[in-house]
Amino acid sequence: MLQNNPTLKNKINQLWDKFWSGGIANPLTAIEQITYLLFMKRLDDLDLKRKADAEFTGESYTSKFEGTFTLPGSKEEIKKEELRWSYFKHMQADEMLVHVQTKVFPFLKELNGGSSPFTKHIKNAVFIIPKPTLLVEAIKTIEEIFEEIEKDTQEGGQTFQDIQGDVYEMLLSEIASAGKNGQFRTPRHIIKLMAELVEPKYGHKIADPACGTAGFLLGAYQYIVTQFDKKKTKHKPDEDGFIRNSISASLNEKRKLVLTKSFFGYDFDVTMVRLGLMNLMMHGIDDPEIDYKDTLSKAYNEENQFDIVMANPPFKGSIDKGDINESFKLNTTKTELLFVERIFNMLRIGGTAAMIVPQGVLFGAGKAFVNARKLLIEKSELKAVITMPSGVFKPYAGVSTAILIFTKAGETENIWFYDMQSDGYSLDDKRTKLKGYGDLQDIVEKFKKRDQKKDTDRKKKYFFVPKQEVVDEKYDLSLSLYKDDVFEEIEYKKPEEIMKKLEEIEKQIIVELKIVKGLL
Repeated sequence: MLQNNPTLKNKINQLWDKFWSGGIANPLTAIEQITYLLFMKRLDDLDLKRKADAEFTGESYTSKFEGTFTLPGSKEEIKKEELRWSYFKHMQADEMLVHVQTKVFPFLKELNGGSSPFTKHIKNAVFIIPKPTLLVEAIKTIEEIFEEIEKDTQEGGQTFQDIQGDVYEMLLSEIASAGKNGQFRTPRHIIKLMAELVEPKYGHKIADPACGTAGFLLGAYQYIVTQFDKKKTKHKPDEDGFIRNSISASLNEKRKLVLTKSFFGYDFDVTMVRLGLMNLMMHGIDDPEIDYKDTLSKAYNEENQFDIVMANPPFKGSIDKGDINESFKLNTTKTELLFVERIFNMLRIGGTAAMIVPQGVLFGAGKAFVNARKLLIEKSELKAVITMPSGVFKPYAGVSTAILIFTKAGETENIWFYDMQSDGYSLDDKRTKLKGYGDLQDIVEKFKKRDQKKDTDRKKKYFFVPKQEVVDEKYDLSLSLYKDDVFEEIEYKKPEEIMKKLEEIEKQIIVELKIVKGLL
């Protein structure tokens, strides 16, 4: 969205500049504070919409702002209606800051009751916007951002998108050390592509072992919600050719309850956990299951639990040997390899994963690299290896990556490769939207129609490779190893013609030199 909407991009830049000049210079601190405000705004908007929908349909709905709230540390009660964004945004600056700090923020921290993951992880959060003027300016800019999003979604035929993720993406670019731990926000169109390939279904348990701001979980949620009324309602494809919804006419209370218990995320950064929780709650998942855990450590043992795992785990760096979970068979400290085994272990029998790996995982010659690939090929069905161009993660990193699709069942017979050459955006730091969808929709179409008997031409972007051929190559999954080079025949002019042309050019140069000499 940001790449295609300069007005929205400019507004978010303004918001960042205001926090910077207002004394909050650390980008992650700024985004956390901005997210609290976005959350307050979105919570109010969603609640008002649900109230209106319930009145229209006759269904019952209990507003989150119904009744009174007892302020912590006192017996004072305040009407919850006074804690709405739409209420306090009209206050005077000084009064507003005190109201948000001492009433609204404490209310948010107890929003889901004492035992929810949200309450647990926001317990130690602090609202640190220091100046009344900064709060007023931030609220004004956020109102303008939401107006622009509303306009953009109406014109594009899509519902409210991942605004908090967009803000995070922009702020992350301000961090000089961005990516030093291998943490990059996955572009939304790549998440949509991966959801389309694994097709999460209603009732599935879906996980991300390194969830960050929960982009993959949100992508899976939106994919499922879209399926509810895809046949009944026609929506226009978005700029990447996908149809996505966050809200469905068929999303009743029963379905909401099932979906709330369907998504599980883990991260070892408490800030990311809070942002992920609020991101999902802003999109209608009332009580998401996102927890503070290092899924490679001894503290995590949830195996054979999930139907779908979608992830872009950190792939730069190592974990301390003493912290590694003892159940791992791979003898390595490299996180990109340990996450392959972790995700395999998380899946139920028959469960499917889509994960992003650096291309080094495809061809690394070390024993742990070979064993990781052997695990995917011998202990599961490795369905697809989709290589992506190196610019997909710019401006954060130029690393070449690939998407692996595998199902924990049986073993592999043939592996489908696809050579993605364009994701629909320029592959430079600007990541400008190009005309069309690049290879995104072709990948979806060809993957769903893949045929082991027909997809044999290795001069094409996509083709099957028999398992035995890969085994013979020491389980190497480099696409270039199996793809046939396509040579383009170039017809050169005869030497006599080239010499004649050079003589004509030389004569012209002599004429021009005589003219220059005459001018001297």
